[in-house]
Amino acid sequence: MKRKGFGSNETNRIRKHAIKIFLFHICFLSMKGYCQNGEITVSALAKMGFENISWHEDDTERSFAIENSSYRLSGVGIARAIDQIQQTGLPQNKNCRLIILDNNIPQLSLYYQSSLNDSTSIVRREDWVATYELGSNWDKIKNLKRGNSSLYKFDIVVYPEFSYQNYKLSRVYDILLNLSPAVEVSLWRGMKFTGQIVLPIVNDYGLRYEQVRPGFLTLSQSFRLPLRTLLTSSVGFFNSFRWGIDVRAKHFLQDERFSLEGRLGYTGRGYFENWAYYHGNKWLLTGNLGGNFYWAKYNTQFGLKGERYLEGEYGVRFDMTRHFRYASVGFYAMKVEHAGNNGLNGGFRFQIALPPYKYKRKGYIPRIVTSKNMGISYNAGNERTYGKGYKSQASDNMMQDNSFNPYFIKSELLNY
Repeated sequence: MKRKGFGSNETNRIRKHAIKIFLFHICFLSMKGYCQNGEITVSALAKMGFENISWHEDDTERSFAIENSSYRLSGVGIARAIDQIQQTGLPQNKNCRLIILDNNIPQLSLYYQSSLNDSTSIVRREDWVATYELGSNWDKIKNLKRGNSSLYKFDIVVYPEFSYQNYKLSRVYDILLNLSPAVEVSLWRGMKFTGQIVLPIVNDYGLRYEQVRPGFLTLSQSFRLPLRTLLTSSVGFFNSFRWGIDVRAKHFLQDERFSLEGRLGYTGRGYFENWAYYHGNKWLLTGNLGGNFYWAKYNTQFGLKGERYLEGEYGVRFDMTRHFRYASVGFYAMKVEHAGNNGLNGGFRFQIALPPYKYKRKGYIPRIVTSKNMGISYNAGNERTYGKGYKSQASDNMMQDNSFNPYFIKSELLNY
């Protein structure tokens, strides 16, 4: 009697089915979200809109590096990336690290330490530790080719600007409202060009503010130095009618709640009149030096700095700022040479995040978005001359400065 057997077609079908089941189990149905290769996670992160993606794995750790260019709120974007890595990117019996970049410069990392007893039912966002430390794999990742690179991709960022003052008896407030679109592009690692045009909408401030004119025209280069130190240097035309060179640095201590910061600017006065640029011959050295403490329980930062201002006067300034997901609110107090009210002044300031809160690029097509946030400050002492400074970049503000704070990011992971 002839034995019954499987035909070749049936054998091939069973073999293919077995291979599919094997791949399905090792990469998707595993209780720990394990995957033998990080490329699956890299592809998923790129589809979500993250940029400058790379990864490396050694005997003890798998590390990913990404830049959040898709979610306006950094805490929300990082939380989404952590969710994706937990789903498809955790290595088996190894630790995992996510390094967060800004213009290709590392800012902080989130670290998950593997346990032989865990599973996806207990691996949660709170199991990740946020820190300014980058881990040993960064030295290998930093020279790798970046997937979905942000280099040479243009953003047209519309900055709304609102100011008010009440120096006149004939009017309650003078109002200044501008829309100031800026072209921003990353030219190489850490380098950003900003070219801005100021479009006046409402102007009670005087003739100089009526014209369509250039705003920020800057080149800024950022660096990550050893021992948790970040440095940015800028050259070009700033606000407050200043142009020149500006360098600022921040160093985070071993206890990362504490930081030291300093800034040094060498600028001259200048302004545009009918698109012609006028400047004086007097250059001034300004800057500040101080320290900060971050109260993680309430996401509140305290800062104390000695400063030199644009009239050459010296002073000291105290700031207290509380950070929320969609806003940052702060109070300040100052003691400044030559100012009225015995040199005392103070007030409040706030920044609010602007929609849209999620956006993506389409290749190299310029992306048109609003600025990440906008804000105003209130000068309670009505001081017009002394205690004034400038910004060297259009995006400089207290909310942006806090967007890579590991304590703030950790709180967002737990609450989002």
